[in-house]
Amino acid sequence: MSIATKTGDTGETSLMYGRRVSKTDARVEAYGCVDELNAALGVARVLSSDSFVAEQIYTVQQELIVVMGELATAFEDLQRYLRDGFRLTTAEMVNRLTAAIDALEQDKLLHYKGWAIPGSTALAAALDVARTTCRRAERRVASVRESNPAFNNEILRYLNRLSDLCWLLARYVEHRNELRADSETKS
Repeated sequence: MSIATKTGDTGETSLMYGRRVSKTDARVEAYGCVDELNAALGVARVLSSDSFVAEQIYTVQQELIVVMGELATAFEDLQRYLRDGFRLTTAEMVNRLTAAIDALEQDKLLHYKGWAIPGSTALAAALDVARTTCRRAERRVASVRESNPAFNNEILRYLNRLSDLCWLLARYVEHRNELRADSETKS
């Protein structure tokens, strides 16, 4: 089967299990933003020579597939989705991000009093792009939640925590770069 199915030529797309919706549907907007976030994180990961940062990003990318799958499934089809072996976004995923944030915040030099200006390194800038994409995804997901009281709030919690992690990882990268530059200057 070709990737060019032509089924979207009229402005509609399929959710999991074939339900047709407009490409402007809030759910499609939400998982589309999460997809953009995953791609932005892929750019950051390829730029990273720091194994800690690359591992954090890769784990998040795997978790974002869970988030996208859940968002791409109509509420009426979630039980079928679970029966088929797919997972939902969980508090454990949020807690993993929180633990990573807590670990990074042990470094008191990562605390800023003002605004950070993205761009001191390519990797930090890529992480800041991912952070802002994550914030947009969070807003789109909040829109989906408004239309369904049974919405899984762990998705919003996950994205909120993830944007914080992206911000901290960018500052971590900048700090490591400053330390490296200082070390080279003293040599």
